[in-house]
Amino acid sequence: MSAAPEATLLLAPGCPYCPQVLAALSELVKQGVLGRLEVVNIAVHPEAAEAVGTRSVPWIRIGPYELTGNHGAAELRQWAERAARGEGIAAWYHDALQGGRLQEALARVKRNPEELEDLLGLLEHPPGDEELPITVRIGISAIVEDLAGTELLKRVRPMLERLTRSPEAATRADAAHYLGLVGDPSVASILRPLTEDEAEQVREIAREALESVGHTIH
Repeated sequence: MSAAPEATLLLAPGCPYCPQVLAALSELVKQGVLGRLEVVNIAVHPEAAEAVGTRSVPWIRIGPYELTGNHGAAELRQWAERAARGEGIAAWYHDALQGGRLQEALARVKRNPEELEDLLGLLEHPPGDEELPITVRIGISAIVEDLAGTELLKRVRPMLERLTRSPEAATRADAAHYLGLVGDPSVASILRPLTEDEAEQVREIAREALESVGHTIH
C-alpha cells in the first residue's frame, strides 16, 4: 500500500473558502488518505506565505502538488491519491496549464528548476497518453520562451534533442523552436537535419531557429 502523503494548508481570517477546504482536508486525515495536515494562519505567520511565494489563500500542498483557491473534497482526494501513487509533478503542470494558471506554473519552474524536464515530458507522455491539449502546449511554449538564453534551458538540451525525434510533427516543431531559444550556436548540428523533415512546419521552424543562433540554410 502506498504511503499516505502529508499536506499543508495556509489560511487567513475572512477567507470564504478556507473553512470548507480545512474541513475536507481534515476528513481525508481521518480517513487515512492523508497522513498529516499542517495548518498555518498567515495573519500570524506571514513568513509562511512568503516562503512558498503566494499571496492567495487557501493555499494547499499535498505531497509535491501545490493548489490555490477553492477545491472540493473529491478533487483534494484525487490529488492525495496521485501523490500516494507517486505520479510525479507532470500531472500538476498539466492541470495548471490547462486551467490557465501559467504564471503559477512559471513561478514553480523557477523555484524548482529540476522540474523543467517533467514539464517538457508532457510533450512525450501526456497523462493517460491522450492527445496533449493545445492550451497545455501553448503554456509550455510560454514558459520555455520566458527561460530563453538561461542556463536552465541549456541544461535540458539533451531532452530537447530527443524531442526532435518524436513521431509527432508538432512536438518536433516545438523542440526546434526551443533549441533556437537555447541561444547556443552548437545546436545547429541538431537543427540542420530538421530542415529536411517531412513536415513543412518543422522545416520552417528549424530554419528560423538556425537563423536565431547565427546559421543560415543555403
